[in-house]
Amino acid sequence: MSTFIRKTSMIVLATITLVLLQSSVAFAETDAAATNSDSSGLIALAAGLAIAIAAFGGALGQGKAAASALEGIARNPGAADKIFTPMILGLALIESLVIYALIIAFLLLGKI
Repeated sequence: MSTFIRKTSMIVLATITLVLLQSSVAFAETDAAATNSDSSGLIALAAGLAIAIAAFGGALGQGKAAASALEGIARNPGAADKIFTPMILGLALIESLVIYALIIAFLLLGKI
């Protein structure tokens, strides 16, 4: 099990490093003519990846939260009122993070 965790953490670390190295290229300052032709594709890719990853993570988080809440209600139907409100609050907070990613994607698209 620790080998799997070690391999997974190395893949995540390599991915983060690659993203950080590519972000400097996307945000580098150049003249106006070169900006439209060179980095507009990278900025569009960054915007697409931002919203795709956020939507994927948000969907996983909401699914896990809803499944856990429904399992808790199924085990103890009397606690449904105590479980429902925090679940809705958690789902709203998860969704707000996805909306923040959408705003960042729009801001990136504004740089094209």
